[in-house]
Amino acid sequence: MTTDAAMRAKIDQLKKDGYRIDTSIQPGRAVATWHGKVIAESTRAVVLNETRHAPVIYFPRSDARMEMLLRTAHTTHCPFKGDASYFAIVDGADRAENAVWSYESPIPECAAIREYLAFYTSEMGAKFGIDVKVL
Repeated sequence: MTTDAAMRAKIDQLKKDGYRIDTSIQPGRAVATWHGKVIAESTRAVVLNETRHAPVIYFPRSDARMEMLLRTAHTTHCPFKGDASYFAIVDGADRAENAVWSYESPIPECAAIREYLAFYTSEMGAKFGIDVKVL
């Protein structure tokens, strides 16, 4: 079995065993802040629930302060979502490297988060000082 075929077989087995990824519209207004500044605020955010992970709120780019986000060279791959690109948050001399990620071309099952942004929070173990709340 090729590596891709082996990975697909593993993913298919995990799905059969109950591994799930679900997305839904996040009710209310979601706000992401960093050092007291609003980085994203949206009533159109999407929450992604994935087995064995805390829920993650994804923000439309049009509701984020993209002028404060600088794409980095860092990328990762998730077999359940696809390839993620990363951004640093930059404000003057302050910088939070790879604190934001986005699936620009996710697998079809995760199309709802295409071009949306997620933020590493302290709940995920990050030390960036990013806070995401739903109001």
